[in-house]
Amino acid sequence: MVKLAVMSDVHGNLLAFEAVLADIECQDVDCVVNLGDLFSGGVEPGRTADRMIPLGHMVISGNHEHQLLHTPRGSLTLSDRLALDQLTQGQLDWIAGLPSSAEPAPGVLAFHGSPRSKSEYLLETVTPSGARPATPEEIMERIQGAPPCDILLCGHTHLARVVRAQSGVQIVNPGSVGWPAYADDLPLPHAIESGSPHARYTILKQGGKGWDVTLRLVTYDWAEAARIAEANGRPDVARSLTTGYV
Repeated sequence: MVKLAVMSDVHGNLLAFEAVLADIECQDVDCVVNLGDLFSGGVEPGRTADRMIPLGHMVISGNHEHQLLHTPRGSLTLSDRLALDQLTQGQLDWIAGLPSSAEPAPGVLAFHGSPRSKSEYLLETVTPSGARPATPEEIMERIQGAPPCDILLCGHTHLARVVRAQSGVQIVNPGSVGWPAYADDLPLPHAIESGSPHARYTILKQGGKGWDVTLRLVTYDWAEAARIAEANGRPDVARSLTTGYV
């Protein structure tokens, strides 16, 4: 019997992260898994790193970790630039040592985007009309080549979802701890919106008939997180933090 707490996409929102940690304390889990996109955002990247790194959780590298390490500062997004300005060299070295995937329990594979790319949406597809749920065929194509598993854990799109693929594998996205809605221009302009300001994570419990999955929503002081984002010149982040919409 294994019980996991799975989170993703903290994006430097320390207040949301603290609230999720407090909720996890009540869950009696065996392992905490963090699926990446840790610090880049509009809130408190440096203080979030100070809190997160000593915890010793199982942490996966996301696309924003890759960008912090490999993109010239002048080409970084505002979110990555704020993180780069606040993180120490020691914290960047810790990021550089993070794996792209891990197995927190037998039959469970954790990664950020898809098994083949940190930047690929697994359960959503972007079209000229915006983002939509991926079709079963699209999902199967994206997980092709992954090792045989019972559970695939992904983040990246900030939307909490549980999907059973045609192969029978269960795919779980825990949602975002710290950024409930965002807009992006790549691969085409689109918005991802969870529809509420809650911090999200997921509990997985292994039972005799498989894994039980519980998607959890946690309240926290999102008005204060939005105030910090506003002070950092990110009214767009502030709006998403208080509404769940862009």
